[in-house]
Amino acid sequence: MALLATPAAAQSLGAPAGGEIPTDLRFFGPPDPNVRKASAIVNGSIITDLDVEHRLALVVAASGGRIADEEKNRLRVQVLRNLIDEKLQILEAQAHDVQIDDAEVDGTFNRVAQNFKQTPEQFVQYLKSSGTSASTLKAQIKAELAWSRLLRRRVSPFVTIGDEEVEAVIKRLEAAKGQEEYRVSEIFLTANAENEAAVRNTAERILNQVRNGASFVAYARQFSEASTAAVGGDLGYVMAEQLPAQLQEVVTSLPVGQVSDPIRVPGGFSLIAVADKRKILGPDPLDALLTIKQVIVPFKKGATESQMRSLVERMATESARGGGCGRAEALAQSLGGRVDEPEPQKLREFPQGLVPHLERLQVGESTRPFGTEEDARVIVLCGRDDAQEAQLPSYDEVYAQLNEERMSMMARRYLRDLRRDAIIDYR
Repeated sequence: MALLATPAAAQSLGAPAGGEIPTDLRFFGPPDPNVRKASAIVNGSIITDLDVEHRLALVVAASGGRIADEEKNRLRVQVLRNLIDEKLQILEAQAHDVQIDDAEVDGTFNRVAQNFKQTPEQFVQYLKSSGTSASTLKAQIKAELAWSRLLRRRVSPFVTIGDEEVEAVIKRLEAAKGQEEYRVSEIFLTANAENEAAVRNTAERILNQVRNGASFVAYARQFSEASTAAVGGDLGYVMAEQLPAQLQEVVTSLPVGQVSDPIRVPGGFSLIAVADKRKILGPDPLDALLTIKQVIVPFKKGATESQMRSLVERMATESARGGGCGRAEALAQSLGGRVDEPEPQKLREFPQGLVPHLERLQVGESTRPFGTEEDARVIVLCGRDDAQEAQLPSYDEVYAQLNEERMSMMARRYLRDLRRDAIIDYR
C-alpha cells in the first residue's frame, strides 16, 4: 500500500488538495508504543498508561516475577488507584510548598539497591530489564517522602499524647514481663459499606499472591494505606494488647512466618504477618549470639545418588566424633571440602529450618549434614553468648509508637478528604 497519497487519494480521504490537513483521516501502521495515553487525570495532572505499566512491572519485579497474567490484569486496576492516591498526595504537598531534594531521593534509591545486593548502576539495569525504570521507583520514593514531610508539617502538630498515656503503656509492659510480643507487619486497605466486597476481594488476591511466594513487603509498599507502607508494613514488636481488638486473637494464634486471612477492622481490611515472637523484657533464646564454622563439601560433578549418600554418611560419622571447631579444617580437608567462618549472628537470623537444630547444640557439637543439590554441609558450634534480659522501653520510645499510631489514623482521614474533593477523569 502506498502511504504517500496522491492528490486524488487525498481527495478520497476527505482532504482538499493543496496541502491542507484532512478532516476525515485514518492512520496507517500500528500505533506508536511510545505515545502516552492518559489513564486518568487527577485535578488536572495526568497519569498515563505507561505510568501504570511501569508501576505494575515494579510490583512484579519486587515479587520475583511470580505473578500470573490474570492476576496482573486485576493488579493493574489497583495500581491505577494507588497512583491516583499518590498524585493527590504529591499535589497536596506541592500546594503547601513541600520540597524534596533529588539527593534525598537518590539516597533512598541507593539503599533499596543495597537491599537487592546491587550497586545503583546494576539496579538501574535490573529495573529496565524488568520492564520498569529507575525514574518510576524514584517517583514513588519522592511521593512517599513528600507525603511524610507534609504529614509532619500539617498533621503532627495536632497529635497530642499525654504523659499519663505513656506512663500507662510502660506500666502495662512491666506487668506483662515474661509474656510474648510479636514482630508484626500489616497491609491495610480502606473500605466502606459501598465497596466492602470489592476491597475484600482485593485483599484475598493479595493474600493469595503472598502465600504463593510474592513479597509481603512489596505489596505493603504498593498497596497498603497505612503510614507503615513506606517501611513495608513493619509495625515492629508489639504486644497483642496494643493492637485493635479484631487483631489480637489472630496475632497470638498465627504461626511465625504466616499471613492472616483478611480481617475486618474499623475503616477497612487488614492482612497481618507475624515475622517473629519473643518474651517481653525477658531473655529470648533466639537472641543468643552464635559463633560457628560451616564445613562445606561439594558433590563431584555427575555423582550418582548412591555416591552422594555415601559422602553424607561419611560426613555424619566424621563430624559426630567431636573435636569442636578446632577440628573443622581437618574434617573439611579429609572430605575434600572447605570451611566457611561467618561473622557471629543471632540464632533468630539463621534459616528457620536450622534454628531447632542449632538451639539444642552444645559448644563443640555439630549439626547432622544438610545442604543443597551441589554440596553437603555441617555447622560446628564454636561459641554461644546467651541473651540478656531486655530493658523497659524509654519514655521517648513509647511516645514515638503512640505518635505513629495516631499519625497513621489522621493520615488516612487526610487522604480520605483529598479523595472526596478530587476531580478525577478516567480515559
